[in-house]
Amino acid sequence: MRSPVNAQAASIMLVLCLLWGAQQVAIKVTLPDVSSVLQVSIRSGVAAVLVWLVAKLVFKERWQHRALLPAGIVVGVLFAAEFWFVAEGLNRTTASHMSVFLYTAPIWAAVGLHLKIPEERLSGRQWIGIATAFLGIAVAFIVPTIGDGSASLTPEMLLGDLLALAAGAAWGLTTVAVRVSRLSEAPPTQTLFYQLAISFVLLTVVTVLIGQLHFVSTPTAWLSLGFQAVVIAFGSYLVWYWLLRRYLAARLGVLTLLTPIFGVLAGVFLLGDPLTPGFIAGSLLVLAGLLIVNVKGRAPGSSGRANTVT
Repeated sequence: MRSPVNAQAASIMLVLCLLWGAQQVAIKVTLPDVSSVLQVSIRSGVAAVLVWLVAKLVFKERWQHRALLPAGIVVGVLFAAEFWFVAEGLNRTTASHMSVFLYTAPIWAAVGLHLKIPEERLSGRQWIGIATAFLGIAVAFIVPTIGDGSASLTPEMLLGDLLALAAGAAWGLTTVAVRVSRLSEAPPTQTLFYQLAISFVLLTVVTVLIGQLHFVSTPTAWLSLGFQAVVIAFGSYLVWYWLLRRYLAARLGVLTLLTPIFGVLAGVFLLGDPLTPGFIAGSLLVLAGLLIVNVKGRAPGSSGRANTVT
C-alpha cells in the first residue's frame, strides 16, 4: 500500500523539481565549452554505468533481457530522440522556453494512453485540460511579444521552441511505450538502463556524424557534466523511483508541475532569459491544463511514468 504524500515526500519532491528545473540551464551554460549533443551523450553514458552498478551490486537485481530487449530498444530510441531535440533546441532557444515546452510530456502521454489502453481513457474534464494546455502552447508561439516589441521571436528561436515541443512529445511517447509493453512490469532500474545505454550509443554516433565534438576542459564543463550525469540522470531518478514505491504516484505527479516553474525562474535569474507577457500567459495556460489533467485521481500514464524519466 502506498502512502499519501507527507511533509518528507513533499520536501524531497521540492528538491527534485529544483534539480530538474536546473538541468536545461546546466546544458545551456556549458555550450561554450562542450557541444550540446556531446553533453547529453556523456551524461547518458556515465549514468548508465552507475545505474548498472547499483542495480547489480546494491539491489542485487536479476534482469530478464530476452523478452524485454525489443521494448527496451524502443524506449532507448525515444529517449535519445528526446535529448537530441533538447540539445539542438537549447542551441536556438532559451532554457526557460525549453522548460515549459519539454514538460508538456504528460499531455502527449495522456493522449497516447487514451488511444491505446481502455482504462486510461480521458474524462471530459481532462480533455478540457488538454485543450487548455494546447491553447497555452499556441499563445506562447503566436503572441510572444505582446507589450514588448523588443523581444521578437526570431525564426531560429521558433525552431528551438518547436524542437522543445518535439522533445516533450518524445518523452510522452516513451511513457506510452513503457506502459503498453512488458517494461511496465520490469524493475525501474532496468528500464532506466535501457534508456541511458541505448541513447548513449545513438547520441555518440550522431555526435560523430555531425561533428559536434567540441570539448574544452574547464571547471564549468566538468561541474556541469557531473551535475547532469551523477545528480540528475542517476541520483535524482533513483530517488524518484524510491518515492514512487512508497507514495501515491498521482499526488507526486501533481508536484512535478513545479519543475517548469523552477526551470523558468532558473533561466531568468541565472541566464537572464527574457520573459514576454505572451510567453508568460501561454506558460500559465499550459500549467493550468497540466494541473486539470493530473488532478483526476492519477497522473496520466502514472503507471508507466514509474518506469520512465527524463
